[in-house]
Amino acid sequence: MPKQKDLKRLVRSRMKKTGESYTAARAHVTRKKTTRRPASSRAVTGVPVADYAAIAGMTDNAVAAKTGHTWKEWVAALDRAGAVTRTHTAIAKHLRDDHDLPAWWAQMVTVGYERIRGLRQRGQKRSGVWEVSKSRTFAVPVEELFAAWSTAKTRATWLPEKLTVRKATPHRSMRITWPDGTHVELSFLDKGGNSQVSVQHTRVTSKAQADNLKQFWAERLRALKTLLEE
Repeated sequence: MPKQKDLKRLVRSRMKKTGESYTAARAHVTRKKTTRRPASSRAVTGVPVADYAAIAGMTDNAVAAKTGHTWKEWVAALDRAGAVTRTHTAIAKHLRDDHDLPAWWAQMVTVGYERIRGLRQRGQKRSGVWEVSKSRTFAVPVEELFAAWSTAKTRATWLPEKLTVRKATPHRSMRITWPDGTHVELSFLDKGGNSQVSVQHTRVTSKAQADNLKQFWAERLRALKTLLEE
């Protein structure tokens, strides 16, 4: 049985998907958690072992080559360690300390495990909030790309939002508060005559909002590319 905080998160996630009441959704979640399934074909999560890699977002070959274990093996090991009731930080620390994984791979295995166990979806943080990431390369110097973001008059021609720039490091990064209170983090990269911007929109409260923002940023970066390269 998951801890109360994780249980509430799972129940609320099901309520959003199905429209059920809290009581009905909780009954389904707790029943699902305690139902026994054949170990040969399915993990205790009810997810077919064959689907682990797709849900985690990395192939078995890739994770095994770098960590020494497949997703099936990692899920079994972390289940034995009670990881489903532990925080993201605690799971990653366990992987570093007890399995000698480098920090990056400890994070990667933790995220994959949490997705497989239904503790988060792709693009979602363990806390329940969502993040949207987009990047694009432009055939202009990084100074020109940065100016298109930092100069309010130019920015208004392709990004007509009344945003607040909290901090800007010329040609390297920018932190923005969006009109709805969410945050946008920008990273700029000089690519030798070309340049790239990576956009990370954080503190998004729902999957629907995240999906809308993915489309929004794809459109706005296309508009910026047209502006700069024409």
